[in-house]
Amino acid sequence: MNNRKLLHAVPFLPLAFLLVAGMFLIQADLVLSDLNARDPGVRGGPPGAGGPIAGLTANEIRFFELGLEDFNEAEDVADGLGPRMNLDGCGGCHSQPAIGGSSPAVNPQVAFANAATPSQLPAVAAFIRADGPIRETRLVKKPDGTPDGGVTNTFTITGRDGAAGCNLAQHDFAREIANRNIIFRIPSPVFGAGLIEQIQDATILANMAADSNDKRDLGIRGRPNILVSGRTISGAENRNGNDGTITRFGWKAQNVSLLLFSGEAYNVEMGITSELFQNERDQTPSCQFATVPNDTQNFDAPDALTGTTAIQNFANFQRFLAPPTPSTNTPGGSDSIGRGRTQFSNVGCALCHTPTLRTGNATVVALRNRNANLFSDLLVHDMGDGLADGISQGQAGPREFRTAPLWGLGKRVFFLHDGRTSDLEVAIQQHRSNGSEANGVINRFNNLSESRKQDILNFLRSL
Repeated sequence: MNNRKLLHAVPFLPLAFLLVAGMFLIQADLVLSDLNARDPGVRGGPPGAGGPIAGLTANEIRFFELGLEDFNEAEDVADGLGPRMNLDGCGGCHSQPAIGGSSPAVNPQVAFANAATPSQLPAVAAFIRADGPIRETRLVKKPDGTPDGGVTNTFTITGRDGAAGCNLAQHDFAREIANRNIIFRIPSPVFGAGLIEQIQDATILANMAADSNDKRDLGIRGRPNILVSGRTISGAENRNGNDGTITRFGWKAQNVSLLLFSGEAYNVEMGITSELFQNERDQTPSCQFATVPNDTQNFDAPDALTGTTAIQNFANFQRFLAPPTPSTNTPGGSDSIGRGRTQFSNVGCALCHTPTLRTGNATVVALRNRNANLFSDLLVHDMGDGLADGISQGQAGPREFRTAPLWGLGKRVFFLHDGRTSDLEVAIQQHRSNGSEANGVINRFNNLSESRKQDILNFLRSL
């Protein structure tokens, strides 16, 4: 280009430059907005769960399969279902991403309600939705104002096959909602439960005492549940009231063993009595259609294996159920997952969500001296006003919850004890509120760059 042409072109260069620069800035702004950390969502691919743990004997496999069959079975009135219940089988509640998991994306309670005549769904439509989580309801207070906390069942057997003459009214849930007297719980996964059962008290207590300076600086305390009558509330003295050992199952770590956990669920969630829980919760005479207890050992069974009770089978299924298999490269790639695991520890999440606890000298070889990569300390922590449910169980108070195990989190649809969100990032933020032990950790998380937050979210969804 000669000098004259160059001189004619110069006046137009700034305008062209500004146009190009403006387009670049707009695109850059869009890219930056896309970099905001977000939950990758339920991880795709195979379930990675639902099968037996490796190393079981042939007989243990048989017990697992028998337990799986019972866990999947839908009960009816002749089996002792009801008079009040939340669903008719364990498998309906624990089915995401496979049997033994958590609440599925499509709530089976809706179909269960519509199967009755007349339908019982309208009375609970405010909190039971087809696209929402399975929910169990508990009342905070009784009519006289004293603490309640017990399960108030969602449905009755009225209108169901085999329940002629039983006329039970559903609870007035609309009134309880209006009075802010109702809280919800969703099913917790039972993958790897046998490993959790075999973690010794000494291991839990040693982990509680570990990293004490870091925990103190962040305001993290935590303690076992439940208190033995007459003892003071002080760390290791909070034990199971029956034998003094540490409880570990349930949202508030209220149950000590899988047999107790199974028996309680059979009785409370389905209304079926057993040799562990002998009496009906609702004893309306016109609504009793089976002998009590409903679930008993069959001493006349030709095979001792098939003579076991349903709650024994449930417990065996959970005990022998393998932990979830994490992903090494999904979502975000292996590098992001690796960075996320490091950041998960650096910000302090791992101080409560302990990555690994080791089992003891278990009778079952497959459970003996194994690493349980559960991401939980099995202690209860004060989670503040934001997550408080107003319910006490044992010595777990109205704001306290067990550190939820995170293994299998990548496949879960709903989060927190009441299923209030399906967004993992929202669930993390919900840990922060007035009085929560997690406030210091969440502050650290919030101070991370968006890319580092994304690495943590990718890591969690890889579990």
